[in-house]
Amino acid sequence: MMFHLRVLMFIQSRLFRLLYSWRFGSFGSGTIVVSPIAIEGAQNIHLAEDVFVAAQTCLAAMPYTGAKSCSLVIEKGCRIGRFNHIYATDRIVLQEHVLTANGVYISDNQHDYRNTEIPILLQPILQRKPVTIGSGTWLGHNVCVMGASIGRNCAVGANAVVINDIPDYCVVVGAPARIIRRYDSESRTWKSTRSDGNWLD
Repeated sequence: MMFHLRVLMFIQSRLFRLLYSWRFGSFGSGTIVVSPIAIEGAQNIHLAEDVFVAAQTCLAAMPYTGAKSCSLVIEKGCRIGRFNHIYATDRIVLQEHVLTANGVYISDNQHDYRNTEIPILLQPILQRKPVTIGSGTWLGHNVCVMGASIGRNCAVGANAVVINDIPDYCVVVGAPARIIRRYDSESRTWKSTRSDGNWLD
């Protein structure tokens, strides 16, 4: 069964490249996209070489908030899990060798909700800050990142909701996400921290 699934995935990814890769802003050599559930604004999406995007993922880059330019950039060697939803209305960058588990959501925008007289569905989309996910970072199952950047080589635990920037070399959990460990370059060890990222006494 697993062999048959791998063969099917290979065929689907080859077919996708043949039919759709030319529509992207860039589509690197060795890059594989398997049966996406949606691609919006392909001309604004840049996939570097050796990127893997698993099945049923949505990639989108549409300037719905009026940005002069809009881009979703996924750099070399990234591995994107199943059922990811990555939606840029200004700019999202996944640096080299980012790994995401299944069900990850990344956006630089959100629906407005502040007018109680209007259904949220009918309220405008608000632009949040551009998002960068640093090289070597891992986002666990069902992580949500909204208008915040994460540094290099961070580990973000399952179901975390990241709404504030996270520096390099951190372990992050919770909703809203908080730092629980950071790498100390002096001792070359990972140390427990307070939620603000400062070392425990």
